[in-house]
Amino acid sequence: MVAGVSLAEAPAFKKAPGGAPANVAVGIAKLGGSSAFIGKVGDDEFGYMLAKILKDNNVNNSGVRFDPTARTALAFVTLRADGEREFLFFRNPSADMLFREEELDVALIKKAGIFHYGSISLIEEPSRSTHLAAMGIAKKAGCFLSYDPNLRLALWPSPEAAREGIMSIWDQADLIKISEDEITFLTGGDDPYSDEVVLTKLFHPKLKLLIVTEGSAGCRYYTKEFKGRVPGVKVKAVDTTGAGDAFVSGVLNSIASDQSVCQDEKRLREALLFANACGGLTVTERGAIPAMPSKDDVLQFLSNQE
Repeated sequence: MVAGVSLAEAPAFKKAPGGAPANVAVGIAKLGGSSAFIGKVGDDEFGYMLAKILKDNNVNNSGVRFDPTARTALAFVTLRADGEREFLFFRNPSADMLFREEELDVALIKKAGIFHYGSISLIEEPSRSTHLAAMGIAKKAGCFLSYDPNLRLALWPSPEAAREGIMSIWDQADLIKISEDEITFLTGGDDPYSDEVVLTKLFHPKLKLLIVTEGSAGCRYYTKEFKGRVPGVKVKAVDTTGAGDAFVSGVLNSIASDQSVCQDEKRLREALLFANACGGLTVTERGAIPAMPSKDDVLQFLSNQE
């Protein structure tokens, strides 16, 4: 992979596993937490590779299904000179889009303390109905629901469909994590730095925590009781892939140990600084999964920052 070129100019591509919820699952396992991944890949070499990588990283992959008729989705990514990414997706239709409700590992979902999901599975049927069913099972079982919409506009039929699809499950989540770009997109162009915009247009009464990530600048947090900012950590960025996912895994790992962290501002700030460090360390290496830090890496890094 060569940085600073477009997809068309790239001389070669390096095979790398990824996908936001899977990255988060690995991130949690690397931090010493317990995680499982539910989804569908093709009954092909790439699918086997992904299932094996989850297992090798101590993620329970018993909820992974293999589709004999469709291929594992592929995404070609190049890094621009500033470390940001350009994507090209191959999924027409790919196995993940064909994940059916009867293939859900219901017992696995019910065992979870936290159920985390994105929005890409909402784009097409049958994966949309499967996603909604899984959320219903998780909610009924008393899981904490965590949502990172992870906007990938190129995958939706239109910007309107993306906005509508992402917002269709907005009011179900206990935790939502969004980026500044996503605020601008979801609100139709409003100021992503405005607390008022976030609180009037995006915060909802059932939310325990809304987090706005600001890349290297850190993050903002909003609850019913309080709001604030936690600055980012200083690192040299090599590849931003997976930084948001590593951040989410840091947050979820803290919430999994104690959900009341969302009500205690001092402890929440500590958890978010820890999560900022998870994201920060991930950008110092290439690729998402290999770059995800261990808990010791994060604590060591934070002690050096002081």
